[in-house]
Amino acid sequence: MARAISNSKQIHNIWVHVAAAIAVAAWGLSFINTKVLLDNGFTPVQVYVFRCVIAYLLLLAFSFKNLLAINWRHELQFLLCGICGGSLYFVAENAALLYTSVTNVSLITATSPLINALLVMMLYKDDKPSRGFVIGSVVAMAGVAMVILGSSSAEGETASAAEHGLLGDALSLLAAVCWSVYAILLRNLQAFYSAIVVTRKTFFYGLLTAVPFLLLEPSKITLATFTLPQVWINLLVLSVFASSLAFLIWAWVIRRIGAVKAGNYLYVQPIVTLIFGYLILQQHTSVISCIGCVVTIVGIYAGERLSKEQRRLHH
Repeated sequence: MARAISNSKQIHNIWVHVAAAIAVAAWGLSFINTKVLLDNGFTPVQVYVFRCVIAYLLLLAFSFKNLLAINWRHELQFLLCGICGGSLYFVAENAALLYTSVTNVSLITATSPLINALLVMMLYKDDKPSRGFVIGSVVAMAGVAMVILGSSSAEGETASAAEHGLLGDALSLLAAVCWSVYAILLRNLQAFYSAIVVTRKTFFYGLLTAVPFLLLEPSKITLATFTLPQVWINLLVLSVFASSLAFLIWAWVIRRIGAVKAGNYLYVQPIVTLIFGYLILQQHTSVISCIGCVVTIVGIYAGERLSKEQRRLHH
């Protein structure tokens, strides 16, 4: 009986990790979808707003109850989720590209799992990351750096600092911190609300707080733009898979394995972008990038295994 329960638990844990990988893969692919939309005249804020509108309406169709939170404190936390996991995160990340290199932005925003682990360690005594988990995270981070730097070299990009390079790096760091805070906020809300309610309200406030940014940007798109197959197909993929489904899955994953462990899967995101960028956009890769992929996966696996082993020894 005990063995059957143990096997059932192991199978369940496997599905949790598979779900985390699917969500991160969707976000990795979203960079390609976004690039196609940007090439067709969309601004960065417009991409976010349109995908957010479709995702929110889709979620609302399946979850139209509990439009208001239990109390005003929770409503305020949902507002912060919309800002940190939505509008401010995407606007900061996209704005950073105006001031610093793509390599810097990608590398700095990829540090969010480490920032998240640090925040969790300071806020929650019962969820401190183990030494093995931290070592695995550092190794995975080194792998991400290799992937990004290798990809940059293959594309002929340079990482030379521009006049406002420091501002761009600061905006990238702001985006990483925002995502880490979003993961922490989810932990506080999931004890009271379902994953779909949390995700729906996050998108609502993300959309609401992104409108001011939208009004500041001149628009080049028209109604005819939305009739282009490459536009509506990529917009639907962003809205349905990278937004609605991925955020729902992520909320469920965090509830099951915690913000720190779930955050480590974000290291896989640039790897997914690199692979499918090569397959779909014909972007060339390098040997360094391939080695970085292996190092990242090893870091994630080693961190998880070392963490389990240390917990076993302590108990």
